[in-house]
Amino acid sequence: MSTSLDETLRRAVRELADGAAPAPDLALRAIGQGRRLRRRRRVTATAAALVAVVAVTLPFVLLRPHATPPPTTPPTPAVTATPSPVLRAEPGADWVERPLVLPGEWVVTRAQVMGGSGSGFLLDRGRGRYFATDKYDGIYPAPTGSLVAVRDDDRPRDIGLFDLAGGKTRWYEVGRALSVPRWSPDGRRLLFTTSQVDHFGFIVLDRDGRKKTHPVGLLGWPCADACEFTWMPDGRAVALTLSRQKSEAWPRDLAKGVQLLSVDDGRPTRLIDLPGGPVGPDAWSPDGTLVVVQGHREPLLVETATGRVVNPLPSADVVWVTGDRLLYRRPFGAGDFVLADTTGRELVRQPLPRQLVDFEVTIAPH
Repeated sequence: MSTSLDETLRRAVRELADGAAPAPDLALRAIGQGRRLRRRRRVTATAAALVAVVAVTLPFVLLRPHATPPPTTPPTPAVTATPSPVLRAEPGADWVERPLVLPGEWVVTRAQVMGGSGSGFLLDRGRGRYFATDKYDGIYPAPTGSLVAVRDDDRPRDIGLFDLAGGKTRWYEVGRALSVPRWSPDGRRLLFTTSQVDHFGFIVLDRDGRKKTHPVGLLGWPCADACEFTWMPDGRAVALTLSRQKSEAWPRDLAKGVQLLSVDDGRPTRLIDLPGGPVGPDAWSPDGTLVVVQGHREPLLVETATGRVVNPLPSADVVWVTGDRLLYRRPFGAGDFVLADTTGRELVRQPLPRQLVDFEVTIAPH
């Protein structure tokens, strides 16, 4: 383009501009429009940035493994402490001056060296104290009253009844091959097991010397353990534990049950299915529903109706103080007497005088 032509065009544009009227709100509209454009750009940029962040972050969130919850610690079970038994004090040196009262209100009536032969102590209920004796080889006080059955090794066929109240002894001939005498629960009769060559059976001796001998024949099963008869709590029958074995290949204490026999005529009455034999009449609970027996390996508490074993116990030589309390001598250690519940849990423990720790002990109701 030529120079003259450029000049002509510039002059025309200036004339046009001088004649144009300015728009008063043009600047304001321009400023507002600019602001709107800037806000829109910022919003768009922010949204784009968020979309980009989400696009980048989301895969990591989706692909990240779920956090493993911390292991749940099982609640610690509440520990129930078994209460310790009440331990009574050991009797003092003057223990002979009064009855030794055991838990459950039973008392020691006799203490003698192991084996029932030699020196010992007897409770004189009338005087309320003990006295020492070495006059007889065996002493067996009745559970009630003042009579004591005594034995002399020089008189093997006889039994003496010594009266603590009067101090006299009466002797009665009972027989040969006799077991130790066992008093009936009422203290009026004595029971002996006789194992003579010509017959096996039991003998009942009254306090006045009257005697009944009852030979016992075959019962279908051999007798178990020591083959000794024991009293039933009612005093009208005796019990003999039978074994399941019929040959010497099996232990004799695998019990078949307990055979009951009449005291009056010696005849078998009924067989109670039990896994062992009771030590004596005090092993049966007051209501007769439970009994403590010596099982094949351990003492057992058993239901009499079913023969079901309820639980083991520390000792079979027990007495029932109440329907749910047992009294027995601990089989080990110092031989303390223990009052326990039917599970064998010790409730009260009573030490013996040190002088009697190694002695056999007989107890009876106070």
